[in-house]
Amino acid sequence: MKKNVFSILMAFLASTLMYGQKGANNQDNNGQPVLVERITKPDVKEDLTIPYSKYKLANGLTVIVAEDHSDPMVHVDVTYHVGSAREEPGKSGFAHFFEHMMFQGSRDVANGQQFKIVTQAGGTMNGNTTNDRTRYFETMPKNYLETALWLESDRMGFLLDSVTQKKFEIQRATVKNEKAQRYDNRPYGRLNETTDKNFYPFGHPYSWPTIGYVPDLNRVGVEDLKKFFLRWYGPNNAVLTIGGDVNTFDVIQLVNKYFGSIPRGPEVTNAKPEYFNFPTDRYISMEDNVRFPMLVMTYPSVARFNQDEAALDLLAELIGGGKSSIIYKNFVKAQKAVNAYAADPTSELGGQFMISVQALPGTKLADMEALVRSSLKEFIDKGITDKDLDRVKTQREAEMTFQLESIANKVNILSDYQTYLGNPNYIRTDIDRYKEVTKKDLQRVFEVYIKDAHCVIASVYPKGHKELIAAPDNFTAGGDSSKLAHQNYDTLKPRTVKDNFKRNKQPKPGPTPVMSIPQHYTTYDPHFPTGNGIVNSEVPDVYVQINIKAGQANERREKAGLANLAARMMQESTYKKSAEEMSDEFEALGTDVNVSTNQEYITVTAHCLSKTVNKSIMLINEMITVPKCDPDEFARVKNEVLQQIANQSVRADALADNTFNGIIYGATSPFANSILGTKESVESITVEDVKAYLQMNVSLKNTDFYISGDVDQEKLKADMMLFVGWQFMISPEMPMPKPQGISKTQIYLVNKENAPQSEIRIGYLALPWDSTGDYYKANIMNYPLGGAFSSRLNLFLREKKGYTYGIRSFFSGNHNAGPFEVSAGVRADVTDSSVMDAMDIMKNYAAKGITKQELQFTKDAILGREALAYETNSQKVRYMERMWSYKLSDNYLNEQQAVLKKMKVKDVNSIAKQYLPTDKMAIVVVGDAKSLKDKLSKLGYPVVEVQNNSSAAPDKGPGKN
Repeated sequence: MKKNVFSILMAFLASTLMYGQKGANNQDNNGQPVLVERITKPDVKEDLTIPYSKYKLANGLTVIVAEDHSDPMVHVDVTYHVGSAREEPGKSGFAHFFEHMMFQGSRDVANGQQFKIVTQAGGTMNGNTTNDRTRYFETMPKNYLETALWLESDRMGFLLDSVTQKKFEIQRATVKNEKAQRYDNRPYGRLNETTDKNFYPFGHPYSWPTIGYVPDLNRVGVEDLKKFFLRWYGPNNAVLTIGGDVNTFDVIQLVNKYFGSIPRGPEVTNAKPEYFNFPTDRYISMEDNVRFPMLVMTYPSVARFNQDEAALDLLAELIGGGKSSIIYKNFVKAQKAVNAYAADPTSELGGQFMISVQALPGTKLADMEALVRSSLKEFIDKGITDKDLDRVKTQREAEMTFQLESIANKVNILSDYQTYLGNPNYIRTDIDRYKEVTKKDLQRVFEVYIKDAHCVIASVYPKGHKELIAAPDNFTAGGDSSKLAHQNYDTLKPRTVKDNFKRNKQPKPGPTPVMSIPQHYTTYDPHFPTGNGIVNSEVPDVYVQINIKAGQANERREKAGLANLAARMMQESTYKKSAEEMSDEFEALGTDVNVSTNQEYITVTAHCLSKTVNKSIMLINEMITVPKCDPDEFARVKNEVLQQIANQSVRADALADNTFNGIIYGATSPFANSILGTKESVESITVEDVKAYLQMNVSLKNTDFYISGDVDQEKLKADMMLFVGWQFMISPEMPMPKPQGISKTQIYLVNKENAPQSEIRIGYLALPWDSTGDYYKANIMNYPLGGAFSSRLNLFLREKKGYTYGIRSFFSGNHNAGPFEVSAGVRADVTDSSVMDAMDIMKNYAAKGITKQELQFTKDAILGREALAYETNSQKVRYMERMWSYKLSDNYLNEQQAVLKKMKVKDVNSIAKQYLPTDKMAIVVVGDAKSLKDKLSKLGYPVVEVQNNSSAAPDKGPGKN
């Protein structure tokens, strides 16, 4: 007994010495981490404070630990306070390029092993770079916490030991592919780059794009990379945040073990934000392969966390947020634009207040500029009501509440507050600064930053139509680069790490956590839709999903797009309220509502605050059961859809997807077209068609209701009573035509002139979804082929060859058969090689099969990821949806695991031979036909040129129908 008392006393003294007390200084305590502060969980559920403990290591590393025992998982985040703003002119894109290099192995982790280790554990990992910071993170089952810390510490301390010229060149090619895919080959993809170059003063660190300029990427070398690492990647310029099902004491012991010996880097001084303005408006323009001319007016705004940021954010929402905003009313509702909004994005050193208008084809942007200016005057003349201000405040609070469902989001919030403010405990203050905004504040910031301020006015015009620009260009960015300050990297030297343990051994994981399957309940009543629910009181919010069996499968071929139009009309006026009133009421409740369409369902989702869920469901019931289908609103919505259809002709990804689906499903299938339909079919649809479709398909027996969150079963029953009065009929099943199948592999070439990248789709119509049959087994088979980052396809085409930013393969089915598909965007000059390599990899896999190592990797990864699968309310709803719609038993997840564990190499190989018919696949290539056709013809497959027949929609809205 005395021994136990003594042990407890010594443990207490040790923890006191190690952790210190709240408010202790940050000085080294004999090399041990020092507790800076501990924030406990609030007693009031509505208080969104995130509990955490904050420590400082002797080397300057800030460590934040947030215990959250709701799910058996852990999220590890290392945020370095370095982004593109730390770069120099002539070396743009280096921070983002370096992010890529951080995934190429380190001294004790071989190239490619980082993703393999994390994926095999069932986790995910990634990184991202902004102007101001670079973030690296892993989400893992909780027993792999030590592995995540080992991986991140090895990158921080020993990256340069593994850097080679070969790795450097491959990642340089990968970054160029990313730029081509996400910017150069995407409509309006270069707009931000063009605007920022002309918006910020010459040499300002925000004046170049985060991804960089290609000439700069070509100019830098391995030595530049090493110097960048030594300058910015020290522990004293980083925040390590760990959240999840962990014990703080254990975490700090591990952190000190793996990170404590890494020496400090050079000291880092944060730049100060500096507001600037323009003496006159700056007009700039750029030509692009687009259908809709676009006008963007960008005003100088304030930096993140500036005292005026909250007021400017709310001002932007009032001017150009919901359907009642002046921008929406005067542009979208008036059918002068397909999209228009206002926003106030901010960064550490400055912000931009933007008003964007995507005008109808042929519209002169000078007219759009004039209408923006008159709309701003109309807004301020009309004034702001208390009701409007309360609405956008509630909306902001709800957005912040919804983020807290995910431990990854909690970690990101804590990390960001620490990085930019030095104070992780800022969320309550952050919410309060929006609550405290007054109408006078809104009036003041409008007067200061918008009313008489000058801005950059960017015109994006379709090729050959410069006559549409707002005004001739009157500004050219530039300056004397010799006068710019440059970083001195010459004195930087490698840092030596001295450990008292061997880092080259991967830590062994702890005991595997027990899979926590959500406990759900079902409510039955002949008068209401069937309700499925899960009680989850971690956050005061609720996620609702309503599936109405009225999707694309219910359409007639000649009325393709009818389901989408019906869903769109649900979001307009009801017989009781206008569309603007409905939008305002949802926003006033803090409810984010969305209506979408897929092959099977019209789906309504709503993310609500728990205190407003009852009123939110009442509004949802109204939008579903009594849509007005007003002829004027229908004419506008129909025209918007026609414009969307026409716009697909300039989007390589849409062309590829539509062509691929048309081939594999066949002309008679409702799934041969996109959800939008075709120009001809949508033009034929009338408002009476929509009314009849809703009358036929929206019924009690066609509808399933799912809810997860801070609401109990009795409350759900009461909420279900709100659906009384629904019709009881069951809509007839539409006969599904039998697919013709593909008789032989062919290449279908769609021309996109001078495209810097080609979009590739390869596959065929495969299987419907099942839980334990061939579909499930086919997905197991596909995992090492193209279902993971470290798959055969991705490792070869991205990591070895540098052809693509990413390639994947997947099976996708529902109650109807869906495709097996390989999807990638590749460099235009290696299109033929990419097709050949992808086909060869699949042929080899089908012929020789999976290896024992790949099968074990797949089993571990799929079993491990279950720990991460049921964290958020939307994830819980997807679990219920699958179980209910496919009539699965409560034990189906265990049944799946049993199938997976029994799979042998020969079983997987049998599935591969059966479901990888490389001699009967469609190969769709969207790219520059004149340079690709001859090369593709040499691959041994017939080449069929497919007409890009996304014909133009009318420039103006159609008449009433």
